[in-house]
Amino acid sequence: MHRDAEHEWTGPFFFIQAADPQLGLMKAWRDGDCDGGGEEWAEEVELTKQAVEAVNQLRPRPRFVVLCGDLVHAMPDTPFREGQERDLKAVLKGTDPTIPLVFVSGNHDLGNTPTPRTVEQYCSAWGNDYFSFWVGGVLCLVLNSQLFYDASACPQLKEAQETWLEEQLSRASSSKEPKPKHVLVFQHIPLYLKTPDEEDDYFNLQKTVRQNLLDRFKKAGVKAVFSGHYHRNAGGCHGGLDMVVSSAIGCQLGEDTHGVRVVVVTADDVIHRYHSLEQLRAGGMDEDLRKLLQA
Repeated sequence: MHRDAEHEWTGPFFFIQAADPQLGLMKAWRDGDCDGGGEEWAEEVELTKQAVEAVNQLRPRPRFVVLCGDLVHAMPDTPFREGQERDLKAVLKGTDPTIPLVFVSGNHDLGNTPTPRTVEQYCSAWGNDYFSFWVGGVLCLVLNSQLFYDASACPQLKEAQETWLEEQLSRASSSKEPKPKHVLVFQHIPLYLKTPDEEDDYFNLQKTVRQNLLDRFKKAGVKAVFSGHYHRNAGGCHGGLDMVVSSAIGCQLGEDTHGVRVVVVTADDVIHRYHSLEQLRAGGMDEDLRKLLQA
């Protein structure tokens, strides 16, 4: 295997996890029409712009920004889809070119029941729906959680992701391969919102699927799973695995502010905290987190 510089641990770094800009949902939610609606998205464009500005002024710079799905509200093949995607891309172009953007597919990006065509549309607009990358000695896996949720219309795609994931996880824990300092997973739908044994819900993965993934992730030494979808902050650490559920850049469905999560990766730990967009723009990341980077 070709040893890339990013396979090497060179000390603490941080990245930004964001989720659900979901252009169009704020108006649709207010109008009580989340299935249709969404014909206006200026608010989300403004909030995403604030997020981009806040990230651009961070020093040191984040190694990357990951957007954990529901990039837009309009489902595939619905009237406002093209406009929302175009406007989101235009805002994201303002991100400092030295900060890579990583995209994760959400249910609105692929449809609740994705098909080979909707997955293909997503990939041509935003890049692969699942892939891995190394950053500073850490292995990151980006997954298509819709294939876990409902792959009834694209079983082959589910199968392909499963085969790939199995290979990634077994390599991560293999004694023959370079050992990652940590393994992190990014997917739109959380495994669970609070506890691994909670009931099935629109906002989590079904129990059997969830347990299967939890077992495999733990066996491979996955440290944390980062998700969105819930439009509220939630999650919890169970059995050594941290399930991190971050609220949205866009529409809030709970008491949280519009914001993003600062994630600091040290040799032993992955420490994260949600920051409101205002807080991040005005004062940068919290001082105690910044200190961890100097270790």
